[in-house]
Amino acid sequence: MSHGHLHPFDPDDPTTPAVGTTVADGVIELDTLLGGWEHVTAGYLIEGDAPVLVETGSQSSVPALLDLLACVGLGPSDLAGVAVTHIHLDHAGGVGDVARAFPGATIYVHQKGARHLADPTKLIDSASRVYGPLLDSLYGRLDPTPAERIHVLEDGEAIRVSSTRWLTAVDSPGHAKHHLALHDSLSGVLFAGDAVGVKLPDAGVLRPSTPPPDFDLGSALHSLQRFAERRPTGLALAHYGLLADPMGVLDEAEGTLRRWADVAEAAFQNGEDIAAALSAAFQSDLDGVPEQHREKLEVMNGVHSNAAGLHRWLSTRQGTADRGADAT
Repeated sequence: MSHGHLHPFDPDDPTTPAVGTTVADGVIELDTLLGGWEHVTAGYLIEGDAPVLVETGSQSSVPALLDLLACVGLGPSDLAGVAVTHIHLDHAGGVGDVARAFPGATIYVHQKGARHLADPTKLIDSASRVYGPLLDSLYGRLDPTPAERIHVLEDGEAIRVSSTRWLTAVDSPGHAKHHLALHDSLSGVLFAGDAVGVKLPDAGVLRPSTPPPDFDLGSALHSLQRFAERRPTGLALAHYGLLADPMGVLDEAEGTLRRWADVAEAAFQNGEDIAAALSAAFQSDLDGVPEQHREKLEVMNGVHSNAAGLHRWLSTRQGTADRGADAT
């Protein structure tokens, strides 16, 4: 796949967008322009006397992000917190850089991700095997964050944004074991990371996100149920934007996830290629989508990545079942 058209954000280029969009009460959507693409990766600034940034995007997106934060009037001492839904590089790769730019901000993360923000060596090594040359050409890496700056969020813990606004952490594994969502008490919006899936405005279709190594179907479905129980007013996806009709979207996400898992399992049991089976079953979802927008979706949420995660989940589940059978 060619990525020759990708270009770094240039804050001096007047044609480059550099605005935030208010999408709910006190919620500003920030397009972090991964690879120079619009509407692929979003961060969200939650306004209050102790403002919090949800998601930094990748390290390569940091110039775009810092420019956007400056445009909304945030100085180096003004950001109180940075929260990431999980530590995949398209969500948290910019954490070290942003922590440096805002030295008073507390960095909030799931307990299972905290050590990797403090020492990203293993995370970067793993990412380099997954992404290959795209690691540096598209995502960038991850600079360490001082351990004393990191605050582990427990399930149900709330981050204070103002006297009337809190972000409550919702432990939501499935996409990754270190995944959490954040529910805004004031707007009612739930910042869902990747747990609901990927729906790029230019591609239209909602796809599950089932990458290796942590994907687990049961956990993912349970996380969607937990979101529904909170009755959010909207779902803010990292990829991409605020979706209305949250209960309808959650129902769609569950159905779509189950269909992908069923196709993958049938291929797995028959010894067939899972990626080929998924492509055959779901590629028609993209009929009518221009090629350049298909490429965005394939980079962010490609069939092969989802197939690899589903294969690992199925293999692990079978291995567990086989060990159980051996024990009896």
